[in-house]
Amino acid sequence: MTIWIVILLVSLILMGLSLVYISRAVCRFRFLSNLVGERRIRKILVSVGIVLLAFVGVGVILNFVNAVVCSIYFAMIWIITDVVFFLIQKIKKCSFERYYAGGVAITLSILCLSVGWYLNHSVWQTDYSLISSKNVQPLKIAMIADVHLGTTFDAEGFAKHLSTIEATNPDLIIIAGDFVDDGTTKQEMIKAAKALGAIRMRCGIYFVHGNHDKGYYGKYRGFTVQELEDELKKNNVRILKDEAVPVANNFYLIGRQDLSLEREQKGSRKTMKELTEGLDRNKYIIVVDHQPKDYQNQADADVDLVLSGHTHGGQLFPFNQVGKWIGANDRVYGYERRKGTDFIVTSGISDWAIKFKTGTKSEFVLIQISK
Repeated sequence: MTIWIVILLVSLILMGLSLVYISRAVCRFRFLSNLVGERRIRKILVSVGIVLLAFVGVGVILNFVNAVVCSIYFAMIWIITDVVFFLIQKIKKCSFERYYAGGVAITLSILCLSVGWYLNHSVWQTDYSLISSKNVQPLKIAMIADVHLGTTFDAEGFAKHLSTIEATNPDLIIIAGDFVDDGTTKQEMIKAAKALGAIRMRCGIYFVHGNHDKGYYGKYRGFTVQELEDELKKNNVRILKDEAVPVANNFYLIGRQDLSLEREQKGSRKTMKELTEGLDRNKYIIVVDHQPKDYQNQADADVDLVLSGHTHGGQLFPFNQVGKWIGANDRVYGYERRKGTDFIVTSGISDWAIKFKTGTKSEFVLIQISK
């Protein structure tokens, strides 16, 4: 929780500095002088008003978090553009009559955020092929994480994505946490669960809890975690909570309780040693752990594959690796191998509060395991 408080404070400080910089930059536009004259105080006040009005507008249309993101991105790109134009003038020993840097900065910012919106609201397929030294039959896994139902698509949109995934002919589907969010309605949750029940997988559909599935704000969303589990079970989804189950004869699937159970809910979860005790080591062992934050213990336990989500792929460039730098995650996105264990972290099929992905894209993952 301390980490998130620090991130919040840093974000608010950056937002304040960004709004100040943008306001000062807007003062340099000629239209402002034509509008209010050359009196500096008047120009500053009007400039601040314009910037704050834009900030509030984005906050109303999207939300406060996205208004913060937009202000920081505008400021970053604006600073870079100002520096580039300053260097051009120094090198060419000239000066521009108009504030072209401002126009370029606004254009580039809108373009960047538009691409980020597209990368977030579209969904790609990402493939991994893994070779095992164990005597395994081929297994094709589809992994979905971070649906956060109701953010970038509703239950109907989720059903369409499921149809796309079903068409790739996986043997099983793994939902690696954060299926719902506090903003998810009960009606949408039920519809999405029914969409899962409408598809058939040879080896079934499995669900592991994420930090958002149990909710952060009590009954705000209108259903309990037990009601979520009941709907999933009703639609033939197997829920794994610190347990291992056999899959396709020569595989084990271990679903872990989310790390938030320990950190935020004062509970506990089994260790990797406890979860793998008594398992046949000749079989391929897959671990689903929503948060990628136990790599050393998982590698020491000699499991074969660990699947995670949670990070949203780092979400925003150039802050992609912040989660790893501050120790919140062992990996932010993609593939890694430690000892004999393969690790895969997905950027997720959707998003939480932020509506942009400028450092990654939304995806579902297909993993082919063979000998």
